Amino acid sequence: MTRMFALLATVIGTILVLIGQAEARSLDAIRSQGQIGLCAHPNSLPFASKAGDPPGFQVEMGQALARELGVSLRLDWIITMFQMRAAGCDIVMDIIADPEALEQTRLKTTKPYYHTGVALAVPQASKLTSITGLDQTTKVGVQVGSVAAMLISQRHVPISTFGFEIDSLDALANHEIAAAAVTPANAAYYNQTHPDKALRIIALDDSEPSLNWNVAIGMIRPDDALREAVEAALARLRADGTVQRIYSRYGVTLQEPK
Repeated sequence: MTRMFALLATVIGTILVLIGQAEARSLDAIRSQGQIGLCAHPNSLPFASKAGDPPGFQVEMGQALARELGVSLRLDWIITMFQMRAAGCDIVMDIIADPEALEQTRLKTTKPYYHTGVALAVPQASKLTSITGLDQTTKVGVQVGSVAAMLISQRHVPISTFGFEIDSLDALANHEIAAAAVTPANAAYYNQTHPDKALRIIALDDSEPSLNWNVAIGMIRPDDALREAVEAALARLRADGTVQRIYSRYGVTLQEPK
């Protein structure tokens, strides 16, 4: 039995190495096949939705990029980032442009095209103006296992954990917590879709680097030509206002990368 497990481990290890060393995806191959693949989560509005109504800004960005490259967009639905290589997609939207994070995913990226992080959503009547105002009387909703959960706990602020940011925003709107640590995109989309429960979004805290990051488009094993083409396409879409228009349809105002 031990030898069987050892053999299985060897086989799995070999497969992972082969996946990691897979041949680069070329721009010529994509244009020859007439499509580029985007990996996205099927149920994560405002980011993406398999239902397609609305499709999410990641899907709309993928469609705009595909048009710039002269091909169609193929959607590959994944639940975790670990599935993206097996899915066979070419690009992933909204990737944190951080060297440590990129080392884990082994993605190549475009230049960052916006800045985001973790903001605080609070009721309109809340007296909170920044994360520094949190104390033992302000219970904060956080996503389980997130950096925000760890940092806010270290400040001895009570937290309530949620599996999804939308759940913490619902809890906030129902007055179950005093604030929610969420991405500005989720908070902005919540306000757009819940106008009767609109929340106030406190600006990002630039004093905490772990809660701020630049965002880029991730590319899975691109050749040099594909990387340059996606970079150039993104630059054109930023210059003509397409990127801003796509995100604004979901209530999101983009900040310039820092």
